[in-house]
Amino acid sequence: MIIAAMASATAMAQPKKSRVQTQNKTAATTQKKGSSTRLTQRARMEFPVAETMPEEVVWRRDIYRELDLTQNENAGLYYPVEPQGKQMNLFTYIFKLALAGYVPVYEYSIDGNESFEASARLKFKSFLDNYHVFYETKDGKIRVDNSDIPSPEVKAYYIKESSYFDQSASEFHTQVLALCPIMMRQDDFGDTEAKYPLFWVKYSDLAPFLNRQTIMTSNLNNAATMSLDDYFTMNKYKGKIYKTNNMLGQTLAQYCPTDSAMAKEQRRIEAELKAFEQQMWGDQQKKDSLDSIAAASKDVKTKKTKKSRRSSSASKKSSGSNASSGSSAARVSVRRQRH
Repeated sequence: MIIAAMASATAMAQPKKSRVQTQNKTAATTQKKGSSTRLTQRARMEFPVAETMPEEVVWRRDIYRELDLTQNENAGLYYPVEPQGKQMNLFTYIFKLALAGYVPVYEYSIDGNESFEASARLKFKSFLDNYHVFYETKDGKIRVDNSDIPSPEVKAYYIKESSYFDQSASEFHTQVLALCPIMMRQDDFGDTEAKYPLFWVKYSDLAPFLNRQTIMTSNLNNAATMSLDDYFTMNKYKGKIYKTNNMLGQTLAQYCPTDSAMAKEQRRIEAELKAFEQQMWGDQQKKDSLDSIAAASKDVKTKKTKKSRRSSSASKKSSGSNASSGSSAARVSVRRQRH
């Protein structure tokens, strides 16, 4: 009772303004901690099987691809251009998440390398100002109408993926690590479209939300849908390689002088990835083809052996019949001479 009385006396001794500020600060800190904890728990509940790449793997290859959204494999990321009810394309979804502060975005540097440090985090208001996206501010909150989101101009993506072998689980994976939407905007003369990479976003930050958004995967069957997370996890996208992690930090365009040389280099890298995966588990198709060839050659040898045996026996029979007919003819002639 004495301690409680002293505490209440100390609290009453503080000025009223100071007490109010202390209480507000404590309440804000508690609310902030509680909201972050709830978000983490909700993300874990809605995305319980999120796989992360182990820190130590025996083999890994980082690849950068460019996804063209005009191709059928990637068209589901572009349509619908404007939201239709709850259905929206990938950029509109990322835009809304970043605007609400649920997902951080990071600057796209001149060299194209991604950085997820706090210093590289992009203020979304600066992004809206730099690309002349119309917005309204009300009660300290930024509001952008769906028609003002530059979703029709985002016609491509850069993605960073990592192919690796997990020795602890004896599994080979190809996992998306980051995304970068690319805006295709006409120049001042309106002749050509310039390419503007907007920002990088970590896939691990997007994954809990992508699990709740679906994408159409077939032009023939409109009921064939899957979540955006399944789409990227199952590597349903299609993109050309434009860069790999190498010691010189070069893109393919920097050491491939012509388009044909670049296409040849892209095929070579794809073949290396495929060859490594096949060598891990063994090329079953090649094994099956070799087994079929061996079985076919064995059948041919068996048929040849049987055929040679038949021909040899037939020749023996024919030679025996010829000999017997010759001897009988000789005997007949002798008998005729005796008579």
